[in-house]
Amino acid sequence: MNAPHILVVEDEQRLARLLVSYLKAAGYRASAQHDGLSVQSTVAAGDVDLILLDWMLPGMDGLTLCRALRAGGDIPIIMMTARAQEEDRLDGLDSGADDYICKPFSPREVVARVRAVLRRRPAGTPQPGLQIDEQGLRAFVHGKELALTPVEFRLLKILRDAPGKALSRDDLRTWVYEDRRIVHDRTIDTHVKNLRRKLEEAGLAEAISAVYGVGYRWEARSARQP
Repeated sequence: MNAPHILVVEDEQRLARLLVSYLKAAGYRASAQHDGLSVQSTVAAGDVDLILLDWMLPGMDGLTLCRALRAGGDIPIIMMTARAQEEDRLDGLDSGADDYICKPFSPREVVARVRAVLRRRPAGTPQPGLQIDEQGLRAFVHGKELALTPVEFRLLKILRDAPGKALSRDDLRTWVYEDRRIVHDRTIDTHVKNLRRKLEEAGLAEAISAVYGVGYRWEARSARQP
Protein backbone atom coordinates (compact mmCIF):
# COMPACT_ATOMS: atom_id res chain seq x y z
CA MET A 1 0.00 0.00 0.00
CA ASN A 2 3.04 2.28 0.25
CA ALA A 3 3.71 2.11 -3.49
CA PRO A 4 3.13 5.38 -5.38
CA HIS A 5 -0.31 5.71 -6.94
CA ILE A 6 -0.27 6.66 -10.64
CA LEU A 7 -3.49 8.06 -12.11
CA VAL A 8 -3.84 7.46 -15.86
CA VAL A 9 -6.19 10.01 -17.43
CA GLU A 10 -6.82 8.70 -20.93
CA ASP A 11 -10.09 8.48 -22.87
CA GLU A 12 -8.86 5.59 -25.04
CA GLN A 13 -9.82 2.87 -22.60
CA ARG A 14 -7.76 0.10 -24.20
CA LEU A 15 -4.60 2.21 -23.90
CA ALA A 16 -5.49 3.19 -20.35
CA ARG A 17 -5.86 -0.48 -19.35
CA LEU A 18 -2.53 -1.29 -20.98
CA LEU A 19 -0.72 1.46 -19.10
CA VAL A 20 -2.34 0.50 -15.81
CA SER A 21 -1.23 -3.10 -16.38
CA TYR A 22 2.39 -2.12 -17.07
CA LEU A 23 2.50 0.25 -14.10
CA LYS A 24 1.19 -2.42 -11.75
CA ALA A 25 3.72 -4.90 -13.12
CA ALA A 26 6.43 -2.33 -12.30
CA GLY A 27 5.28 -2.22 -8.67
CA TYR A 28 3.08 0.87 -8.69
CA ARG A 29 -0.53 1.25 -7.72
CA ALA A 30 -2.43 2.47 -10.77
CA SER A 31 -5.94 3.43 -11.77
CA ALA A 32 -7.57 5.14 -14.74
CA GLN A 33 -10.12 7.84 -15.47
CA HIS A 34 -11.42 8.59 -18.93
CA ASP A 35 -12.44 12.27 -18.84
CA GLY A 36 -11.05 15.43 -17.33
CA LEU A 37 -14.01 16.54 -15.25
CA SER A 38 -13.57 14.36 -12.17
CA VAL A 39 -9.78 14.41 -11.94
CA GLN A 40 -9.52 17.41 -9.64
CA SER A 41 -11.78 15.73 -7.08
CA THR A 42 -9.67 12.58 -7.21
CA VAL A 43 -6.45 14.55 -6.74
CA ALA A 44 -7.96 16.61 -3.94
CA ALA A 45 -8.65 13.40 -2.01
CA GLY A 46 -4.87 13.16 -1.62
CA ASP A 47 -4.00 9.65 -2.85
CA VAL A 48 -2.37 10.40 -6.20
CA ASP A 49 1.42 10.65 -6.57
CA LEU A 50 1.67 11.27 -10.33
CA ILE A 51 -0.70 11.83 -13.24
CA LEU A 52 -0.30 10.53 -16.78
CA LEU A 53 -2.46 13.04 -18.60
CA ASP A 54 -3.76 12.78 -22.14
CA TRP A 55 -4.05 16.08 -24.00
CA MET A 56 -7.30 15.34 -25.84
CA LEU A 57 -9.98 14.53 -23.26
CA PRO A 58 -13.76 14.87 -23.17
CA GLY A 59 -15.21 17.36 -20.72
CA MET A 60 -11.98 19.24 -20.03
CA ASP A 61 -8.91 19.06 -22.26
CA GLY A 62 -5.61 18.00 -20.76
CA LEU A 63 -3.92 21.37 -21.20
CA THR A 64 -6.65 23.20 -19.28
CA LEU A 65 -6.70 20.49 -16.64
CA CYS A 66 -2.94 20.62 -16.25
CA ARG A 67 -3.06 24.36 -15.60
CA ALA A 68 -5.86 23.92 -13.07
CA LEU A 69 -4.00 21.17 -11.23
CA ARG A 70 -0.79 23.16 -11.21
CA ALA A 71 -2.60 26.19 -9.77
CA GLY A 72 -3.76 24.05 -6.84
CA GLY A 73 -0.58 22.10 -6.09
CA ASP A 74 2.63 20.59 -7.45
CA ILE A 75 1.65 16.99 -8.16
CA PRO A 76 3.89 15.57 -10.93
CA ILE A 77 2.22 15.49 -14.36
CA ILE A 78 3.39 13.73 -17.52
CA MET A 79 1.50 14.88 -20.61
CA MET A 80 0.68 12.24 -23.25
CA THR A 81 -0.34 13.36 -26.71
CA ALA A 82 -0.15 12.75 -30.43
CA ARG A 83 0.79 16.42 -30.85
CA ALA A 84 4.49 16.13 -31.69
CA GLN A 85 5.30 19.64 -32.91
CA GLU A 86 7.80 21.65 -30.89
CA GLU A 87 5.22 24.36 -30.24
CA ASP A 88 2.82 21.77 -28.78
CA ARG A 89 5.53 20.35 -26.54
CA LEU A 90 6.37 23.83 -25.29
CA ASP A 91 2.68 24.54 -24.63
CA GLY A 92 2.46 21.34 -22.59
CA LEU A 93 5.54 22.16 -20.53
CA ASP A 94 4.51 25.79 -20.11
CA SER A 95 1.16 24.62 -18.72
CA GLY A 96 3.04 23.01 -15.84
CA ALA A 97 3.74 19.46 -17.04
CA ASP A 98 6.91 17.87 -15.67
CA ASP A 99 7.45 15.78 -18.78
CA TYR A 100 5.95 15.25 -22.24
CA ILE A 101 5.68 12.01 -24.18
CA CYS A 102 4.43 11.71 -27.76
CA LYS A 103 2.15 8.99 -29.10
CA PRO A 104 2.68 6.35 -30.25
CA PHE A 105 4.91 5.27 -27.40
CA SER A 106 6.09 2.12 -25.70
CA PRO A 107 4.42 1.41 -22.33
CA ARG A 108 7.89 0.53 -21.05
CA GLU A 109 9.07 4.03 -21.96
CA VAL A 110 6.11 5.50 -20.06
CA VAL A 111 7.03 3.48 -16.97
CA ALA A 112 10.64 4.70 -17.29
CA ARG A 113 9.45 8.32 -17.52
CA VAL A 114 7.26 7.82 -14.45
CA ARG A 115 10.20 6.40 -12.53
CA ALA A 116 12.43 9.31 -13.55
CA VAL A 117 9.90 11.98 -12.55
CA LEU A 118 9.21 10.33 -9.19
CA ARG A 119 12.95 10.20 -8.48
CA ARG A 120 12.96 13.98 -8.71
CA ARG A 121 10.02 14.19 -6.27
CA PRO A 122 9.80 11.34 -3.75
CA ALA A 123 6.46 9.53 -3.66
CA GLY A 124 4.20 10.22 -0.76
CA THR A 125 5.02 13.92 -0.50
CA PRO A 126 1.80 15.56 0.62
CA GLN A 127 0.28 18.13 -1.69
CA PRO A 128 0.92 21.60 -0.34
CA GLY A 129 -1.62 24.28 0.29
CA LEU A 130 -5.36 24.42 -0.15
CA GLN A 131 -7.43 22.54 -2.70
CA ILE A 132 -11.15 23.04 -3.21
CA ASP A 133 -13.49 20.49 -4.78
CA GLU A 134 -16.39 22.71 -5.86
CA GLN A 135 -18.55 19.88 -7.18
CA GLY A 136 -18.13 17.80 -4.03
CA LEU A 137 -18.32 20.85 -1.71
CA ARG A 138 -15.13 19.69 -0.03
CA ALA A 139 -11.83 21.35 0.85
CA PHE A 140 -8.44 19.79 1.52
CA VAL A 141 -5.21 21.05 3.09
CA HIS A 142 -2.08 19.08 2.26
CA GLY A 143 -4.34 16.29 0.96
CA LYS A 144 -6.42 16.01 4.16
CA GLU A 145 -10.10 16.91 4.10
CA LEU A 146 -11.35 19.73 6.32
CA ALA A 147 -14.52 19.16 8.33
CA LEU A 148 -16.40 22.27 7.18
CA THR A 149 -20.00 23.31 7.51
CA PRO A 150 -21.74 24.51 4.31
CA VAL A 151 -21.40 28.12 5.46
CA GLU A 152 -17.70 27.67 6.24
CA PHE A 153 -17.13 26.09 2.82
CA ARG A 154 -18.80 29.03 1.05
CA LEU A 155 -16.81 31.51 3.13
CA LEU A 156 -13.58 29.71 2.31
CA LYS A 157 -14.28 29.68 -1.42
CA ILE A 158 -15.32 33.35 -1.50
CA LEU A 159 -12.19 34.46 0.34
CA ARG A 160 -9.85 32.14 -1.56
CA ASP A 161 -11.19 33.36 -4.91
CA ALA A 162 -10.29 36.97 -4.04
CA PRO A 163 -6.70 36.73 -2.72
CA GLY A 164 -5.41 39.94 -1.16
CA LYS A 165 -8.78 41.72 -1.42
CA ALA A 166 -10.49 43.06 1.69
CA LEU A 167 -14.08 41.80 1.74
CA SER A 168 -16.59 43.51 3.99
CA ARG A 169 -18.87 41.65 6.35
CA ASP A 170 -21.82 42.89 4.28
CA ASP A 171 -20.32 41.35 1.14
CA LEU A 172 -19.64 38.06 2.89
CA ARG A 173 -23.13 37.99 4.38
CA THR A 174 -24.73 38.61 0.97
CA TRP A 175 -22.67 35.97 -0.83
CA VAL A 176 -22.79 33.31 1.87
CA TYR A 177 -26.51 33.48 2.61
CA GLU A 178 -28.15 33.26 -0.80
CA ASP A 179 -31.65 33.40 0.72
CA ARG A 180 -30.85 36.94 1.95
CA ARG A 181 -31.71 36.08 5.54
CA ILE A 182 -30.93 38.68 8.20
CA VAL A 183 -27.62 37.80 9.82
CA HIS A 184 -25.64 39.95 12.28
CA ASP A 185 -21.99 40.79 11.76
CA ARG A 186 -21.15 38.77 14.85
CA THR A 187 -22.50 35.64 13.14
CA ILE A 188 -20.09 36.14 10.23
CA ASP A 189 -17.27 36.74 12.71
CA THR A 190 -18.06 33.46 14.47
CA HIS A 191 -18.05 31.48 11.21
CA VAL A 192 -14.75 33.07 10.17
CA LYS A 193 -13.26 32.37 13.59
CA ASN A 194 -14.19 28.67 13.30
CA LEU A 195 -12.90 28.50 9.73
CA ARG A 196 -9.57 30.10 10.71
CA ARG A 197 -9.15 27.63 13.55
CA LYS A 198 -9.71 24.65 11.24
CA LEU A 199 -7.27 26.03 8.67
CA GLU A 200 -4.63 26.63 11.33
CA GLU A 201 -5.06 23.14 12.74
CA ALA A 202 -4.57 21.77 9.23
CA GLY A 203 -1.38 23.78 8.68
CA LEU A 204 -2.51 27.03 7.02
CA ALA A 205 -1.72 29.55 9.71
CA GLU A 206 -2.76 33.18 9.11
CA ALA A 207 -4.57 32.29 5.88
CA ILE A 208 -7.37 34.73 6.77
CA SER A 209 -6.54 38.18 8.11
CA ALA A 210 -8.92 40.59 9.79
CA VAL A 211 -9.11 44.03 8.17
CA TYR A 212 -9.94 46.57 10.85
CA GLY A 213 -13.27 48.31 10.27
CA VAL A 214 -13.93 46.36 7.05
CA GLY A 215 -13.95 42.58 7.25
CA TYR A 216 -11.52 39.89 6.15
CA ARG A 217 -8.85 39.19 3.55
CA TRP A 218 -7.36 35.95 2.18
CA GLU A 219 -3.58 36.06 2.33
CA ALA A 220 -2.42 34.39 -0.91
CA ARG A 221 1.03 33.62 0.49
CA SER A 222 -0.50 31.34 3.13
CA ALA A 223 -1.99 29.05 0.52
CA ARG A 224 1.53 28.15 -0.57
CA GLN A 225 2.96 27.29 2.81
CA PRO A 226 4.41 23.77 3.10
